[in-house]
Amino acid sequence: MWSPLNSLTFLPRLRRETTAFRYSPSIQQAMTLSSAFNAFKSSKSIFWKSTGRLQRTLAGCIEGKGKTLHSGKVSAVKLWPDHAGKGRYFVCRSNAIRASIEFTEESPLCTTLCKDGLKIRTVEHLLSALEAMEVDNCRIEIKNSDPEDIDIEVPIFDGSAREWVEAIKQVGLKEATDEQGNCCEKMAAHMNEPVHVWRNNSFVAAFPSPEIRITYGIDFPQVDAIGCQWFSVTSLDNSFYSKQIALSRTFCIYEEVEQMRKAGLIKGGGLENAIVCSSSKGWLNPPLRFPDEPCRHKVLDLIGDLSLFARFGSQGLPVAHIVAYKGGHALHSDLVRRLSETI
Repeated sequence: MWSPLNSLTFLPRLRRETTAFRYSPSIQQAMTLSSAFNAFKSSKSIFWKSTGRLQRTLAGCIEGKGKTLHSGKVSAVKLWPDHAGKGRYFVCRSNAIRASIEFTEESPLCTTLCKDGLKIRTVEHLLSALEAMEVDNCRIEIKNSDPEDIDIEVPIFDGSAREWVEAIKQVGLKEATDEQGNCCEKMAAHMNEPVHVWRNNSFVAAFPSPEIRITYGIDFPQVDAIGCQWFSVTSLDNSFYSKQIALSRTFCIYEEVEQMRKAGLIKGGGLENAIVCSSSKGWLNPPLRFPDEPCRHKVLDLIGDLSLFARFGSQGLPVAHIVAYKGGHALHSDLVRRLSETI
């Protein structure tokens, strides 16, 4: 099994205390310890702090199978518990890809992880659920019916994160321990100063804040039924996420469907896994789960994309007030890269 930390190599509690070095690690262990500490280095923009919680993982295995959004193929996913410090990573035919920004490839209408020619698409809803529900360490096995396929996609289900959240609640969580049975503190990044990225008239920014807050705006002036919407999260926890964010489904504009299909996208898309809005007729498959469901879904995507900032089982979401306007997967990833560059 792939492991970012090999054997011991993750401190029982990740602190810069001299007591952490009272054993004599091997050269390989020492190198891994060094990489772990480097991952949590403070900078002008960011400092790391314990969340006051221990890293967690699943209490059992979760299996999911379903049609995918863009390829239209059926894929199967198994989520397995894993040791503290391992983080979240995908495994396909013995190839492993960490759910990390360094393996993210820009792609239309989804977030894609890529390594050594293998691509895993549409990871954002699953990663959003794992991040928000505090599944810090998880082995994600994925496959489809074609053993030679190097372009694989996570099932879309109903277009939201609901099924993943319900499955996580059902199986439950437990404290994760390293391979020596030690618990590990869960770290989170805090902002020393604002960091922002933008493309044209769209932006995402992270401002210093004592807690996680999210403010998101979208604007579709060509579609009256959507128009301009704002949604704010003032206190994000797994209860709020599961009731107010996870249920929101992906959406699209009906007049753009044909163009997307000609581009080889949304081959598996339909009224059962997305809410579709026409500029002239309004919503084609009501009712909406929330009046501002499209904007809430953008927050769902944002959480999944920012989870790619996680390292060694840490929290992916920075403790910050995150403000986004007309964002998307590419811009969300730009912010994670910008945050990573500051370390």
